[in-house]
This record gives sequence, structure tokens and C-alpha cells, in this order.
Amino acid sequence: MAEKRKTGLISHGIAAQNRKARYDYKIGETIEAGLALVGPEVKSLRAGRATLAEAWAGERDGEMWLFNCYIPEWQAGSFMAKFEPRRPRKLLLHRRQVATLTGQVTREGATLVPLDIHFNDRGRAKVLLGVAEGKKQHDKRAAIAERDWQRDKSRMMRNKGQE
Repeated sequence: MAEKRKTGLISHGIAAQNRKARYDYKIGETIEAGLALVGPEVKSLRAGRATLAEAWAGERDGEMWLFNCYIPEWQAGSFMAKFEPRRPRKLLLHRRQVATLTGQVTREGATLVPLDIHFNDRGRAKVLLGVAEGKKQHDKRAAIAERDWQRDKSRMMRNKGQE
């Protein structure tokens, strides 16, 4: 019986996450979009090597694109085609979804921020986009204070029975 080796590759679940987005923006509506990738990009994503820190989504020629998302070249195979790590990648959305998102961005002054790249149950790469509105500095401070208070409150409740 052949033994299964653990490769460390992600078959489903989160491959890359933009954790700073929820701190910097108020996220409203979210939408899941497909991602058009080439083979080595998928291998690199499955290895969990992508970065979404400076990434954003926008409309170009009636289609949605993911800009400035860093997916490094896959080093294991030299036979695979080389690609630009920060190239714009096409987002796969229905025409009505594209129209809705572009309307929200132009009307409300919102931004499309990628929250994460994940693989669904079928193994397809998907991007979770959030319609975001920027936070002011005092909003960020209030969020930190609220998080600290919740942590302290749960700590007090946990230690209440031990005194």
C-alpha cells in the first residue's frame, strides 16, 4: 500500500489573507469572485506564498481586475512558463455584478479591497472582495480600545470563579 506524503500544499481553505484591510477599512458588502491564473501561479498560491497587503480591485474596459497582488514565481519547475509576480489578474464575475460594483465605487466613493484568496471545495481559486470605506484615525483607535476591553472583560469573567 502506497504511503501518502504530506506536501504542505493547500488544497482548500485560505491561501492568502489581507488582515490589515479590516483595520484600515469599514467593510460593507462582500462578494466572491473567481480568479484567472496560470499553472505556476496556482502552485505558488497552494504553497501559501501570496501577499495581498497592497492589492486592490478595479474596473478596466468593462471587466474587473485584481491589481498589485504579489504571487511569487514557482521555483520548483523550470519547465513552466515564467510570469510577472505583480501582473493584473482578471476577476471572473457576471456582467451584472461588475455593473453593481462599479456603480458602488463611483457613486459612494468606496474601494474594492481583496480580503482573502482561498480555494473552494472544488479546488478553484477564489477572491473575497469587500466594498470598503476608509476609516479615520480616531475610528481605528476606538476599534483598538473596544478590542482591548473585550479581551479584558473575557479575562475577568474567566478568572471570576478562581478568586
